[in-house]
Amino acid sequence: MSGPVLVPILGDQLTRNLASLRGRTKDDTVVLMMEVVEEATYVKHHKQKIVLIFSAMRHFAQELRDAGWTVDYVRLDDEDNAGSFTGEVARAIEEHEPRMLSVVEAGEWRVREDMDQWADKFACEVEILRDDRFLCPQSEFEEWAEDRKNLRMEFFYREMRRKTGLLMDGDKPEGGDWNYDSENRKPPKEGMSAPERPKFEPDDITCEVIDLVEDRFADHFGSLDTFRWPVTSDEAEKAADAFFAERIEKFGPYQDAMVCGEDDLYHSMLSTSINLGLLDPLELCQRAEKSYQEGKAPINSVEGFIRQIIGWREYIRCFYWHQMPHLQKANALNAQRGLPEFFWTGETDMACLADCIRSTRDNAHAHHIQRLMVLGNFCLIAGINPREVQDWYLVVYADAYEWVELPNVAAMILYADDGNLASKPYAASGNYINKMSDYCSDCTYSPRKKTGEGACPFNPLYWYFMDRHRDKLEQNPRIGRIYSTWDRMDKDRRQEYLDSAETFLDSLEPAREGYAKAKGE
Repeated sequence: MSGPVLVPILGDQLTRNLASLRGRTKDDTVVLMMEVVEEATYVKHHKQKIVLIFSAMRHFAQELRDAGWTVDYVRLDDEDNAGSFTGEVARAIEEHEPRMLSVVEAGEWRVREDMDQWADKFACEVEILRDDRFLCPQSEFEEWAEDRKNLRMEFFYREMRRKTGLLMDGDKPEGGDWNYDSENRKPPKEGMSAPERPKFEPDDITCEVIDLVEDRFADHFGSLDTFRWPVTSDEAEKAADAFFAERIEKFGPYQDAMVCGEDDLYHSMLSTSINLGLLDPLELCQRAEKSYQEGKAPINSVEGFIRQIIGWREYIRCFYWHQMPHLQKANALNAQRGLPEFFWTGETDMACLADCIRSTRDNAHAHHIQRLMVLGNFCLIAGINPREVQDWYLVVYADAYEWVELPNVAAMILYADDGNLASKPYAASGNYINKMSDYCSDCTYSPRKKTGEGACPFNPLYWYFMDRHRDKLEQNPRIGRIYSTWDRMDKDRRQEYLDSAETFLDSLEPAREGYAKAKGE
């Protein structure tokens, strides 16, 4: 063939210097962008998530056109839309007769499996390029992981610090320590609030997408009334500017704090833009480092921010590919209980869960400690089936793609991989939530009451979980000593905990209908 180069760009690849565009000439390239129903419904994503991706795609396509690129853009409601990436690529090849198809590797296993078949399906040459927006190639991670029994992020993170030079003083970490997490666990002060993050009024393009989603995906979870996410790189940069100007100073100390009704606090709220490709993660880390160098933010805040990106984000992506596809079915603790219905309705007397689910429904967002230590902690100690929890997290959060969601939920939250990622299960009683939030002050349940009526359900569930998994966890050096506390209780007291937990669990309404909705059934 002597036609142009066809460059498909996926919805999370909205980056102007994407590897497949780099070095291309505008008069010899057709960019293909596709809104396909298969991607909107393989789980029934939060309405805001669909609007965010489709609106950002449409804005990006317009930016490319304005810059002189030829863009073949397939809208969801186009009459001939094939409904899948492969179907739309086939249509584009028939129309444009390209000599080559150049695409950046997909971030998710199921999409990459389809993409790997394109060379056999299509007559033109197909090249699949590494996504070099990520700093660590998979081959580099595999070399690091070889012969390691446990894949701890902390040691990977140190290698990434050395590789990037971020917060390094020669070959030593800036300030003398690699990790300042011990300084980043302050509970919220009474009445604490943070500067409001920038919110962006939907323009005509976004409003058009909102109408489309309300029409086509009316039965999906979530509200669109509060949609204010950045959908262009300019808006995302403004959001980043605000974080570095107003919130990074206190980001570290209060990153684990939770305040009812304060959905953002000092968090950056940039993960949606990073994962779409609207912001460069390394540039954000360099900006954070500069904030420290200029005395505008303490090292514990800056190091914590950098660790989330070049440490955790890079590590989680590589861990995902290292563990796929078996991570999808991992269930080392044999958790079989169905997801409760209140995860979809928010109707529960547990104030912490109710507030986190409200924020999730209204904003398609909850910050990391809400996801881990409230929502995730509950799912862990209640023994909720990992597949149902994974699907819920993938549905409800605007920044959730399987490569980041699955290992975080299966391995970090639920310990379903048997400790390959996490050194211990992140199980906690009501005391942790009471310490790190103001949720308990107006809750029906009391964290000080351990069993029986009015007791915080996290209290008996914690011991129920520990007792149920003693054989697996007692030898864990980080939590094994817990069992000496359990053994010092008299037999009747231990039974009270177990009975209280079972009474609570029996009261839960299973989310059969909600789960079917999540799976598109």
